Amino acid sequence: MPLHFYNNQNQKERRRELRKNQTEAEKLLWQKIRGRKINNLKFHRQFSIGPYIVDFFCPQIRLAVELDGEQHKDSVVYDKERGSFLKDKDIVTIRFWNYEVLNDLEKVLERIKKEIENNPLNPPYNKGEIGGNPLLL
Repeated sequence: MPLHFYNNQNQKERRRELRKNQTEAEKLLWQKIRGRKINNLKFHRQFSIGPYIVDFFCPQIRLAVELDGEQHKDSVVYDKERGSFLKDKDIVTIRFWNYEVLNDLEKVLERIKKEIENNPLNPPYNKGEIGGNPLLL
């Protein structure tokens, strides 16, 4: 992959703008996954991959987490193209509606943990740990 494939400088301002204007659901989920709080894995927020920006991304296991609001009901074609692009790059994407995060955060976190545990790139020493030892990486 070319160096500009991830976090392309041309998208830097847009990523910054998205971080400044997070939805309540994004803020809530970010507090739960930042700082290696899940399986000692580092997530980034508003991370660009090619022409797209994903809400949360863990490069170590190539996992993207997307939160969708009402506007996504009108962007089915765009979301499908984006999903195909990410899949072609061997990136697994899981999606949640904002209301799922706001109304049942524990269920969302369990789904993310399950995806991590089933991910073949997840190192065995991370499985089942929450906030594991960063020296192991």
